[in-house]
Amino acid sequence: MPLFYQQDINETTRLGVWKIEEPESFFLAKVPLQRSITHPHKRLQHLAGRYLLPYLFHDFPHEEIEIADTRKPFLPFEQYHFSISHCGDYAAAIVSSRYRVGIDIEMVTPRVDKIKHKFLHSEELAFVNSYPLNKQVALLTLLWSAKEAMFKWWGRGDVDFSEVMRTKSFELKHEGLFDGHFQKDDFRKELALHYQLRPDLSLVWVYS
Repeated sequence: MPLFYQQDINETTRLGVWKIEEPESFFLAKVPLQRSITHPHKRLQHLAGRYLLPYLFHDFPHEEIEIADTRKPFLPFEQYHFSISHCGDYAAAIVSSRYRVGIDIEMVTPRVDKIKHKFLHSEELAFVNSYPLNKQVALLTLLWSAKEAMFKWWGRGDVDFSEVMRTKSFELKHEGLFDGHFQKDDFRKELALHYQLRPDLSLVWVYS
């Protein structure tokens, strides 16, 4: 059973990362394919993410999942808040009966350098540039993951990644947390961004 990583964050919140090695039939035996996905690997990613939800909380009612206009999946009566992410052969999910949550998993790749000006504020770019070149791709990927996790936590779309969501400078390690700030119109929120950074993989989650 390729559970790559699992953490019970507190008594109401859990997360897991699954390394996808099974065929579709393995996941379909537990969870339904709730929308049409033609690409085989994307279908596997979708199923693996949904599979994690009842894996983390056995009473998770996956058959009740609906999709908002913002494309965010949700439960109508909010028995659980949840967030799903996937990349490559990995799927990640975070579930909580109490907190709003967001999670993002990304492959560490130089491609992120081409879009850094679209999601980073000038102060964040200066922070990245203060690091040696051989560490900047990993840091950029981590910051992209952080913004995606905050965006999913927000759940309502219509967000300027570089202005509305900000991250504060921190010491880059293999795991830890750093501060984020979300401000849209009159709504403001300080967020703790938890992360794990592996040579080829970035994982960030938030709950609040």
